[in-house]
Amino acid sequence: MGKREEYLEISKEITKLVGGMDNIQGTAHCATRLRIVLKDDSQADLKKLENVSKVKGAFVAGNQLQLIFGAGLVNDVYEVFAEYTHTQNMSLGDLKEQSAKKQNPVQAVIKALSDVFIGIMPAILAAALLMGITGVLGNMEMVKSNESLYALNKLTSLASTGIFAILPMAVCYSAVKRFGGNPVLGMVVGAIMLDSSLANAYSVGSGTVVPEVLHLFGLNVALVGFQGGIIIALMMGFVVAKLDQFFNKKVPDSIKLLVAPMLTVFLSTVLLFTCIGPVGRILSNGITGGLVWATEHLGVFGYALFAGLQQIIVITGLHHIIGAVEAQLIATTGLNFINPLMSVALMGQGGAVLGYLVLNWKNVKARELCIPSFCSTLFGISEPAIFGVNLRYRYPLAGGCLGGAIAGAYVYFANLTSLGFGTTALPGIAIVNPASNGYVHYIVAHVIALTCGFVFAALFGRFAGRKQEEQEEETRENPAEKVEEEKEKFTGRIELTAPAKGRVCPVAESTDPTFSQKVMGDGVVVFPEKGEVQAPCDAVIAFTYPGGHALGLELADGSSILLHCGVDTVNLQGEGFDVLVKEGQRVAKGELLLRFDKALIEKAGYSSEVLMIVSEVADGRKLEVADADSMTDNGTVAVLL
Repeated sequence: MGKREEYLEISKEITKLVGGMDNIQGTAHCATRLRIVLKDDSQADLKKLENVSKVKGAFVAGNQLQLIFGAGLVNDVYEVFAEYTHTQNMSLGDLKEQSAKKQNPVQAVIKALSDVFIGIMPAILAAALLMGITGVLGNMEMVKSNESLYALNKLTSLASTGIFAILPMAVCYSAVKRFGGNPVLGMVVGAIMLDSSLANAYSVGSGTVVPEVLHLFGLNVALVGFQGGIIIALMMGFVVAKLDQFFNKKVPDSIKLLVAPMLTVFLSTVLLFTCIGPVGRILSNGITGGLVWATEHLGVFGYALFAGLQQIIVITGLHHIIGAVEAQLIATTGLNFINPLMSVALMGQGGAVLGYLVLNWKNVKARELCIPSFCSTLFGISEPAIFGVNLRYRYPLAGGCLGGAIAGAYVYFANLTSLGFGTTALPGIAIVNPASNGYVHYIVAHVIALTCGFVFAALFGRFAGRKQEEQEEETRENPAEKVEEEKEKFTGRIELTAPAKGRVCPVAESTDPTFSQKVMGDGVVVFPEKGEVQAPCDAVIAFTYPGGHALGLELADGSSILLHCGVDTVNLQGEGFDVLVKEGQRVAKGELLLRFDKALIEKAGYSSEVLMIVSEVADGRKLEVADADSMTDNGTVAVLL
């Protein structure tokens, strides 16, 4: 079986376990997760979804069902899944809109912050890594004394500082884009925040520069730049987007191009200096001051508490906010004490995965799940470990949290900090502050987290008596498995007739390249005489697609058939389609399944062809499709042997 066929089977299984096609509103993916918005989250069987091949974890967060596949793999699975569920043309904005309908205000803010920083994170990661490299090279005598090496290091240094110099502009651009405005206007306002005619914020803060003060309707407006104003940039991105949307609706089309952008930029600038900027500065200083206060007054307890609970924050999705706080912290102090704490928190969970693995080493499924999950933590990705193992069995999560807390205390005593943010674990060593043996302390802290996480998880596992947990789950009586066993016993021949009356042709003659190239599987296409679709054999209705233009059949041997009416008829949003069956219903060969308005479809400019695709052939079975000359109306057009 090829990879695409394997991913198609995974897609089908996921679709069934989330409540069928009718329950899927939209799909998208991030670096590690397939994200699905469902109409009813309660229909998703999370326990069974976790056991789907390649899935490392399943959970609902931010009103989205999120399936952990891991970096790289999720892209390939998403491509097939989106095609199978007919959601490949849905934009990320559409998904956000569907998801937002189910979110409370706090969830909406968290998701928005995540989206803003995802867009600029590659640049931040690149700069952080380069900053770590130039920090190491700059201390080497060989680099200082060699002209070429010195020049390369100087260029590396320039490359590392670029994004941080314009970070407010980048954040404002990304935020405007996220909130539905013209991102170029966000870039313009971001440039205003960093305008060279304004007094530098750092210089004003140190008292070396006195800014010019304007008097606007009784308000004193200090012309100070917003260097490091990450939170202000986020707030301005939202304001610019909403102003842009407002003026584009209100300004007449004849003058919109000139007037709408002008009003957006002007009012945004006024709000920046009179309202958003001052409030944002208070908020930024409060957040940074609060963190600094915690480290100064709570000491080692504060560090341990943060490192112990940080991965719990990952589960809630609140961890996306931390990136903005780290950026603000670096802009204000030049150092980041949060990054090492986040890194050891992650490594504690990695150690807990190993603890669980040792207890369940004889279980093949446990090895397949734990080994890649642990490897992901080494490169700063904890989701497979958290959602695939630790949260699922609970006691490894507790062990990992304790491991992170102990390592967090070490970070405090070692005074370990980073020069950037956005990367942890092995890659994170590149941004470690080398002062006071920083690299050595970084390694020691992670060894502590890994070891303690491992030991506590193993101890908790022994104490809880869960060594055989996964084996027991797999051997429990499962009705679905009985059904599968029955399918495997089926050895009969299944003859498939054409699903509609009309000219029957091989699927290669379909006008839709996806079907004609057999991407979804082999089959036939019927150019119908009238708008009726019949069952090609005895079967069970596996799903009916929203809009009624497609449905799926499951055959006695476990094979699957897709019946699809028209090309691009999903755009009709159900108009002209009448489905006569429902999911789970048994149907007999020749039974009428749906009716459609052939004339309406063709008038709308779409093909009315009916496709029958054998999208999945059961293991050990063989599909034979008749040649073009032997196909007759409603005669046998294919056989499953």
